[in-house]
Amino acid sequence: MSASAFGYRAEEEGHQPSRLLEFAKRADSAGFEFVAISDHFHPWFHTGAAGGFAWTWMSSAAAVLPRMRFGTMVTAPIGRYHPGLVAQAFATMDEMFPDRFFLGLGTGEAMNEVPLGLRWPRFEERLQRLRESIEIIRRLWTEDFVTYEGKYFKLKGANLYTRPRGKVPIYVAALGPKSAELVGSHADGYAISSPFLGRFRDTWEIIARSARKAGRDPSTIRKNLELFLSFDEDYDRALRSASKWKPGLIPGVLGSGLNDPRELEREGGVHSDEELSKAWNIATSAEDIIKSAMDAMSYGFEEIQFHSASPSEEKFIDACNKEVIPCLRSLDGRGHAREGLA
Repeated sequence: MSASAFGYRAEEEGHQPSRLLEFAKRADSAGFEFVAISDHFHPWFHTGAAGGFAWTWMSSAAAVLPRMRFGTMVTAPIGRYHPGLVAQAFATMDEMFPDRFFLGLGTGEAMNEVPLGLRWPRFEERLQRLRESIEIIRRLWTEDFVTYEGKYFKLKGANLYTRPRGKVPIYVAALGPKSAELVGSHADGYAISSPFLGRFRDTWEIIARSARKAGRDPSTIRKNLELFLSFDEDYDRALRSASKWKPGLIPGVLGSGLNDPRELEREGGVHSDEELSKAWNIATSAEDIIKSAMDAMSYGFEEIQFHSASPSEEKFIDACNKEVIPCLRSLDGRGHAREGLA
């Protein structure tokens, strides 16, 4: 991969799976190198929403797009997924398509658990469940007949008869110091979204300190940014298209018990367009998209996934094909023109 690899965020919440596959094909032709897909049971909003199953979709897409890498951003092995099943699913995908999958993990949202009759634990418990899950997944991928006695998850002589043929990197989404410490001690990669870039440097210091304490080299932990944007020549149209994501502006929403997309939509709707424009990059030209990506590259992100909430995904991907990706390819990993190309 180049100093910065550019990915397409498959918006599972906003497009039905068959339509999403067409966008992924278009993104492949445009030069994107990987596809990241969200992994939810309920979506973040109700109006015009979709809710396909990420693992099924990735397997299907990998079969028809042989150059593309795929992964979840993020899977939450908290309640609905036992980590043993996560390990089995991703081992199966990697056995069929080696070195083409990554696994993003996080502490999740209530929308994935409560609708299935599961309780919504406090953050401390979810974080411990995540830690145990990473340990279980790695052991099942590499060891025979694993027994594991965690506080929340247990294995009794569990054995995967299908193992990964390549390496499946594990990314962990982190905002606060405790989850950042887990990235440093356990993860291959760190995932964050663009509204939280202001926290990046402080969070990375915690990650690096935790990694060194665990005897790891922090520079080996890849940094992945989900870049929120909506593109259209008409600013107001681009902003309206992104407004479905106002539930993400609800204070403390990630830890809340909100799980009904209709309620999320109602509570998110009280937030203003001005607030939304601070969280989402509203782009009216390819140059605007390039600038947003260059700003992210200046932080040292090795991977940038473009999460488009544009009125037309075709128009957005075509702009990336003609102008955005070629321009970004001419830059080094810090967003500067390479020598001889300035």
